[in-house]
Amino acid sequence: MNVEIKTGIIFGGIIITGIVFVMIIFTGLDELTITNQELGIKKAPNLVGIAHYFNTTPEELAKKMENKVVLYDIWTYSCINCIRTLPFITSWDEKYSDQGLLIVGIHSPEFEFEKDPQNVKIAIEKYGITYPVVMDNDMKTWKAFENNYWPRKYIADHEGNLRYDHIGEGSYQETEKIIQQLLDERSTALDLENISENKLVSIEEFEHTLFRTPELYFGYKFAQNRNQLGSDEGFQPGRTVKYSEPNNIELNKFYLIGNWKNNEDSMELTETNGSIKVLFDAKEVNIVTENNAQLEIFLDGIPLTKEYAGLDINFENKMDVSNAGMYNIINSETSISHIMEIRIDGKGFQAFTFTFG
Repeated sequence: MNVEIKTGIIFGGIIITGIVFVMIIFTGLDELTITNQELGIKKAPNLVGIAHYFNTTPEELAKKMENKVVLYDIWTYSCINCIRTLPFITSWDEKYSDQGLLIVGIHSPEFEFEKDPQNVKIAIEKYGITYPVVMDNDMKTWKAFENNYWPRKYIADHEGNLRYDHIGEGSYQETEKIIQQLLDERSTALDLENISENKLVSIEEFEHTLFRTPELYFGYKFAQNRNQLGSDEGFQPGRTVKYSEPNNIELNKFYLIGNWKNNEDSMELTETNGSIKVLFDAKEVNIVTENNAQLEIFLDGIPLTKEYAGLDINFENKMDVSNAGMYNIINSETSISHIMEIRIDGKGFQAFTFTFG
């Protein structure tokens, strides 16, 4: 093999490696599976520090977990990545609960309002969750699992050994096959009739765009080490700041207009009217908010049309927010790039984060 060919192969390999690295950077941790070999053999930790139980009691849950294959779903209700996994999880519960599968939702909150049992109850009812959900408000069970991500699914066999670990969305067929495998093992070990079938749940998955605006945090504590607020006034922890109309809008940054209080986890509008601007690149835009307000949405100065209207737009280009949680503003079949302006009518409105798909 001559020098030119060797050089070409080496150079090609470097390019491919670089492309893969860039893809990992831009896709982030939408999905990652930890294999059995990487997990090793270790027991699932106990559920500790639980503040509240839904669809069960502590005693009932402990009894239900005996000799069951247990899928632990670590989630929080304002996380869009978590929400996208729920149709699969609720379908697995419906399909396999009579065969020895127990799903336990571990609700570990990102924001303070997610610690309110009433808010979590509303979300559980909204998404049709009937399996047990426990509130891990102090993140003690999260820490017991040594977790750092939302969402994350762990599956333990009927003896309590962790056998599968998946971070983020995706790999639903792989996950379901693991459920089937562990249910088969359980049936054999307990001398039960094996009634599982190979057919898998069929639900359309959300397809992420490769290059999209990253999550943007409004709270100064959450935004540490991230240059996401484009307004010249910047973050000013604990202070109420009058933010002025920006001269220029940069991609992947948000801009405030009006009087906003800088909270640890949010920006809070301190007068009746204000607005937010962001130049984004994505096919889906969501916002996490708290407190009552009416939002009016514009793209490049033009009122939002039905073509791009999100699921929570309820009248022309307007959206009412009340319950603390996530709202879908933009929903497009393909990736789009626009300056979005949100004009807000509602003193006390709080914005926590933008998420994009």
